[in-house]
Amino acid sequence: MAFYRKNINLTGEIEDLLIADAALTIAFAVLLSGVLRGNGIGSFLYYLPIAFIAASLSFILHEYMHKIVAQRFGAIAGFRRSDLGIIITLFSSLVGFLIGLPGATMIYTSSFTKKENGYVSLAGPLTNLAIFAAFFIIGSILPIGAHSYAGAAISVTLFISLWLAFFNMLPISPLDGSKVLAWDTRVYVIVMAAILAPLFFVFGPAIIYDVVYVFIIAIIISFFSRGVFFRM
Repeated sequence: MAFYRKNINLTGEIEDLLIADAALTIAFAVLLSGVLRGNGIGSFLYYLPIAFIAASLSFILHEYMHKIVAQRFGAIAGFRRSDLGIIITLFSSLVGFLIGLPGATMIYTSSFTKKENGYVSLAGPLTNLAIFAAFFIIGSILPIGAHSYAGAAISVTLFISLWLAFFNMLPISPLDGSKVLAWDTRVYVIVMAAILAPLFFVFGPAIIYDVVYVFIIAIIISFFSRGVFFRM
């Protein structure tokens, strides 16, 4: 996810990124392990390293590509965590779904066109799709059992990469999808279809309930001012 501001303070960028990644890792581990449904701490510890690998790849590379593309267009960019967003991320995992708002890439520019804005916003979700494709190929080629630890790691990475791509492509301000839609409706439809198709194919039609639920929650959250979520 990328935000645009009139000024930007990049002090502590790495620290912010690591804290946000840790929060997302814990949230996914809680969600995947079912520890709150009585599965025990052992289940949480089982999924924690898997969630760390999957979330770190999907989240950090997502944000890094926003930064790289923004800098390519001459902007100043850096990651900032959101303390309120981290609370929402952790709380959502406790109630059985996940709204990932631990932070965003903050961008300072005075000259972006809608097309450049669209490219920067697309960089993150497309990175998630690339991660999904890479791990899908790995899982298809290598003789890894579905019930093995490696198989679980691949499955979780497939899910997290797609889920972050879907969430960030929702057409709701200030998510990436709202900027892509403002630039080119056709591009938005193609990319969102490319995300939803494997999401339903790999994880089944039952995922539609989560998709609709998260969409509604994201609309509610969008009513908050962006200044509420991110510190300077």
